Amino acid sequence: MAEQDNSPVFQIQRVYLKDLSLEQPNSPAILLEQEQPSVDIQLGVEATPVAEGVYEVAVTATVQTKIQDKTVFLVEAKQAGIFEIRNVPEDQMGGVIGIACPQIIYPYLRGNVADVVTRAGFPPVHLAEINFQAMYEQQQAAAAQAEGQLTQ
Repeated sequence: MAEQDNSPVFQIQRVYLKDLSLEQPNSPAILLEQEQPSVDIQLGVEATPVAEGVYEVAVTATVQTKIQDKTVFLVEAKQAGIFEIRNVPEDQMGGVIGIACPQIIYPYLRGNVADVVTRAGFPPVHLAEINFQAMYEQQQAAAAQAEGQLTQ
């Protein structure tokens, strides 16, 4: 029998595009507009246990461009990865799942969003680099503040 190894394990099992949609509800009329559209980008991170020591982590992006109140295009994309994470101290798991995993997945999401927008006939939308550590810390602070308000 092999000796029980308790050293930390962090491995990418797979990175994949889980969901992608593109809508152009006001085409072709909106394409004739000369006005510069506004762009709204929303990002999210979610994690789901798949098996013992195996997690699916997904980063979602919603990109909506509008001219006045009319949508030019709407892209919703979810890039996911399956990660094996074992023997990591419990107090470090949040950081691994909330920071390290999204940092690996995000470049794929950026490429897929830029690609689908270009294929739709628009100049590519390049999602900005994200500091997932700052995003994670903000979420933790907000959760702690909300929990503090619940106990009062």
